[in-house]
Amino acid sequence: MASSKWPQRRIIVLLTFVCTAVCYVERTGFSIAYTAAANSAGITQKSKGNLLSAFFYGYSISQVPGGWVAQRIGGRRVLLWSFFAWTLACIATPIDPRHNSAVIILIRVLVGVAQGFIIPSVHTVLAQWVPPHERSRSVSLTTSGMYLGAAFGMLFLPELVHWSGPRAVYVMEALMGLTWAIFWHFYSIDPPLSEHPKASAAGFGAPADIELKSIHSISAAAAATAARSRTHIPWKKILQSLPVWAIVVNNYTFHYVLYVLMSWLPTYFDQGLHVGLQHMGASKTMPYVVMFVMSNVGGLVADYFVTRKIMNVAHTRKWINGVGFVVAAAGLGIMPKISSVQSAIVCSSVILGSLALGRAGFAVNHMDIAPRYAGIVMGISNTAGTFAGIVGVNLTGWILQSSSHGPADLGSWRLVFGLPAVLCVFSAAVFCKYASGDRVFE
Repeated sequence: MASSKWPQRRIIVLLTFVCTAVCYVERTGFSIAYTAAANSAGITQKSKGNLLSAFFYGYSISQVPGGWVAQRIGGRRVLLWSFFAWTLACIATPIDPRHNSAVIILIRVLVGVAQGFIIPSVHTVLAQWVPPHERSRSVSLTTSGMYLGAAFGMLFLPELVHWSGPRAVYVMEALMGLTWAIFWHFYSIDPPLSEHPKASAAGFGAPADIELKSIHSISAAAAATAARSRTHIPWKKILQSLPVWAIVVNNYTFHYVLYVLMSWLPTYFDQGLHVGLQHMGASKTMPYVVMFVMSNVGGLVADYFVTRKIMNVAHTRKWINGVGFVVAAAGLGIMPKISSVQSAIVCSSVILGSLALGRAGFAVNHMDIAPRYAGIVMGISNTAGTFAGIVGVNLTGWILQSSSHGPADLGSWRLVFGLPAVLCVFSAAVFCKYASGDRVFE
């Protein structure tokens, strides 16, 4: 139980931040370890793309079930068992991609299924614990763990692969996951109904540290709300809602860009610019460090605008989302014209940093329009984001394979970066037109 100096909701936010960081260490680490093994084994770019995308097939099918299960039994338990499942699958990954490709694909699908429960569960937990005036910065901090985890992976794991091989990466990732699960088990608690009443119930907007005199009334109201949420989910209304689809479109585009860059930047630097990751030092982490910083900047700015009434919730979300996605589109347009490593690092940092800023618009919007069903809506939109990973990672491999000179020709990267640039502009326009800052689902 949290002390008065460190409220339980902040412990929850900190732990979910570490949760997303560990997950992205795993994703980045697998791309690095497998790319090294595949290059040594002479695996084609198309085959590499097919295997790298296997994770997203599993990830896509478990998003909506993840939100539903978290709604039914609580996000805390779902997170715990999800971590145990993916860490066990991760440690079983074979090393040789030539003779074990089918096994590796199966394991990556299983890891994807297990991790697919995580983000909807995190949003369910945060919607129950975090009061409205802290949502932007809390969600931004939690999701920024993804980028810090990716930065950690890019900085340390190429050297680990170089000195100890891919197996060391898989073991290290599994140990990190199990360590987090132990901390989550001992330091997190379920959202308060009767036994832990000092947190805000979803949909009530009360601060987490409420007065003792209101404990019983809030507990009763929270229990009634939870019961209604478990027994009735307005699926039809959710799927027909234009504000929901505005989030879905932007989630798709965000993850298209993110997953393509995460999966293919090692190949871009290694074969396009002829510099291996192990020789780039700390500079290769800059895109993800910038994402971490800009994600939190976006959350702080959004909360400041809303609390100071500079803009209403809808205008704040639209403004931040639009700026981030349009700047990212400009960076993607410039990227294939760059021929130096340092310029490519700066440009990719601008792209990913701008998207992270924009995430303070669409990603927090789940809780604005559907605080009681945040996990469900997040599951739907994250399914679209996962589908973007399948399409983007596979399509990039196909584009590079179809080029006469492959990834060594910088010209072959024009279409790779041009497609998501168009998507960014389109998505910003959709969000500006259809997004809402009001509660849509009671």
